[in-house]
Amino acid sequence: MRPPVRLLFPTLVASMLLAGCSRAGNGVPADLGSPERGREALAGFGCGACHQIPGIRGARGSVGPPLTGFANRSYIAGQLVNSPDNLIRWIVNPQAVEPGTAMPNLGVVPATARDMAAYLYTLQ
Repeated sequence: MRPPVRLLFPTLVASMLLAGCSRAGNGVPADLGSPERGREALAGFGCGACHQIPGIRGARGSVGPPLTGFANRSYIAGQLVNSPDNLIRWIVNPQAVEPGTAMPNLGVVPATARDMAAYLYTLQ
C-alpha cells in the first residue's frame, strides 16, 4: 500500500532541509582557502578577544559565542544559514548583515575571510 502523495511531499521537503543543515559538517568545502592561513588570520585579527576558538592560543573571549564545533552549526549569527558564502559575507561585513551587532567590521578582505572560513569549518 502506497502512502498518499500529500504525505510524501512534507517528508521530501524535510529530508532536503536536514541534508542542507549538515553540509558544513563534512569538513572544509573544496572552494575555500587555506585553514592554516585562516588560523593565523583569526589570531592576527584578535578574534580570540571575543570568541573561544580551539587551536588559537589565548582565544578565550566571552563577548561572542564560542566557535567550537562551528562546522556543525545550522546558523551564523542566528540569522544566516551556515554556508561558506554566508560565513565569508559575515566575516567581511557583519554590520551589513545585522546592523548594530557587537561583531565589528575589522577590515577583513574576502580572500582572508575565505581562509578564516576554511579554518572554522575544520572545527567539528
